[in-house]
Amino acid sequence: MQVSLSATSGLERRLEVAVPATEVASEVEQRLKQISRTARLKGFRTGKAPYAVIRKQFGEKVHSEVISDLMRSSFAQALSQEKLTPAAGPRIEPIAMGPNSDLKYAAVFEVMPEVKVKAPDSVTVERPTASVTESDVDAMIESMQRQRPVFTAVERGAHDTDRVIVDYEGRIDGQPFEGSDGTDVNIIIGARTSLPELEEGVKGAVAGEKRTVTVSFPAEHPNKALAGRSADLHLTVKRVEEQSLPAVDEEFGRAYGVEEGGIEALRIEVRKSMERELADVIRNRVRGQVLDALYRENPIDVPKALLEEQVQQLQIDTARRMGVKDASQLPPRQPFEEPARRRVALGLLMGQVVQTEQLKVDRERVQSRLNDLVAGYPDQQDEARRAYLQNQDAMRQIESAVLEDQVVDWVLARASVTDRPMSFKELTGFGQEQTA
Repeated sequence: MQVSLSATSGLERRLEVAVPATEVASEVEQRLKQISRTARLKGFRTGKAPYAVIRKQFGEKVHSEVISDLMRSSFAQALSQEKLTPAAGPRIEPIAMGPNSDLKYAAVFEVMPEVKVKAPDSVTVERPTASVTESDVDAMIESMQRQRPVFTAVERGAHDTDRVIVDYEGRIDGQPFEGSDGTDVNIIIGARTSLPELEEGVKGAVAGEKRTVTVSFPAEHPNKALAGRSADLHLTVKRVEEQSLPAVDEEFGRAYGVEEGGIEALRIEVRKSMERELADVIRNRVRGQVLDALYRENPIDVPKALLEEQVQQLQIDTARRMGVKDASQLPPRQPFEEPARRRVALGLLMGQVVQTEQLKVDRERVQSRLNDLVAGYPDQQDEARRAYLQNQDAMRQIESAVLEDQVVDWVLARASVTDRPMSFKELTGFGQEQTA
């Protein structure tokens, strides 16, 4: 076998391979002889057909199969001979494949880049430090109260945060439309869950009052017959209810899955959840800085095949989140090219660290990560744990995440790390949604 290697551009290589015609013919003849021993042809007993008949009947098909098999085996042999690691399958360009000639073809493919990771001695990382205080727990429980407000009927005009219960009849140009009538519809003033004109239109209303409010449907309304149009809603106000926070008691705790231990047990569970969230935020902040440094300090060429695969995956993931099922409606690729390049490069860099430092998955960390995941199912932890353990893909993802954490730790052990004290609210952004 003769092999000729040339670099075309970047990571692309062109490998020309020639297999002698004698080797091709020999393999074809061996296979035809094997067929002749068991072939059943009309007019001949099993295995007794003349070789010339066998060749005429099966020769072309066998030659095609031999060419295909020799291309696979010779390509693998050539890769080993030239010490090449392809990034993806080759593009085959036939040169000569006739029945009486040498087998010649070219394989064009990209090779994996040479990956070297600099010692991270010059990397600087700012690590946030924080703890969950009693006032943080108080604020979180108050937020939980706001998620389950109590509404009490009042005899006054409605204002912000009140819930107004109405019946309505909607008309466009005096005519009803699909979904035009509603009964016992809840409107919470200021919650921005109803049309703005509707929330504004019930301000000051009292029980028993009738009002007419003109609303404008948005241009992107799912009902095309209503999109961009205005309607008159004839309202009958049935009740005005004042909003207040529920008492923090055992019943409140049970609403959040705390069946025993009362308020103190609730505070303990809330604190545990906040501490898990805090640890995740800190880990992700530090991890982000480490990965940024790895990517910045170790530029490498990324194989186009791997880049394209990652771009497509990001497009599909985005389309799935948007509810798009038609493959022809995938978002444009350009915004995903740099994130995909970064993801591929970091995968190669971290893989190199794992290899050179001989890192093995820390089983204790895997168990700890699994414990954190099932903690999110307080009433079904055993079932959740079994589901994870029985799902090989899920466990591989956990192990991969743990190995990434070990690479991050390897960098941190050699980098310059400074701690920056912060509060729970600063780190997590908790409470910002109430003030926005």
